[in-house]
Amino acid sequence: MKQRILTGVLAAAVFLLAVIYGQMPFTLLIYLMGSVALFELLRMKKISIFSFPGIVSLILLWLLMGGDNSFFPNVDASKMQIALFAVLILLTYTVLSKNSFTFDEVAFVVLATLYIGVSFYYFIQIRGLYGMSAIFFAAVIIWSTDSGAYFIGKSMGKRKLWPEISPNKTVEGFIGGIVTAVVLSLVFQAVTGFLPSYLLVMFITLLLSIFGQLGDLVESALKRHYHVKDSGTILPGHGGILDRFDSFLFVLPFLYLLLATFAS
Repeated sequence: MKQRILTGVLAAAVFLLAVIYGQMPFTLLIYLMGSVALFELLRMKKISIFSFPGIVSLILLWLLMGGDNSFFPNVDASKMQIALFAVLILLTYTVLSKNSFTFDEVAFVVLATLYIGVSFYYFIQIRGLYGMSAIFFAAVIIWSTDSGAYFIGKSMGKRKLWPEISPNKTVEGFIGGIVTAVVLSLVFQAVTGFLPSYLLVMFITLLLSIFGQLGDLVESALKRHYHVKDSGTILPGHGGILDRFDSFLFVLPFLYLLLATFAS
């Protein structure tokens, strides 16, 4: 437990300091986290990041994360064109490898890279366009949802939410997480005045709390399918980057869309 607490405090401190400082340190941290998350996901499929498909996926990841506020420069080709080019390279490799690397594995590599790359791209874009308050707003929603779901589920939970995917999650915890997130996001709004209205804060928090919990369930489904307990061991007592940021991967694209729609 001491190791878990110490790791959590140190990891949170590094992350929050990077968010506050922004610019190159934040961008480098996000690139590092995205690369580690991709490594963890490919390893579930027993694909090495140092293999040819792994290197192609890593380059694709960095290109997908590129943009106006990014460390890796934007390129003239669209992200869709870049992804298609990577698909063609990987499909060619299925022939060169005599099908030891298969079409199914091409699909896994590309989808895994898009899943990680696009979501972490929005980390950088949101920090650059809307400031550190937007990242803190997402963190408040996600972390309060997790805490509320855990404590309320543990004390009051009776009905299983999705036992085939995550046996310990309950309907009561799911709802409790949403309520906790709404309350704390309203406190965040009172302190920062981040969004134009409290009603908008409640609406966005409700949606993002749901999507965050779905992101957690998706990663649980992945781990169950590939028979792994944790995505990695980089954070002792907490697992891997995917274990800690699975909710962010779902929340950030929707937060970007909502901010672009309502906060411009």
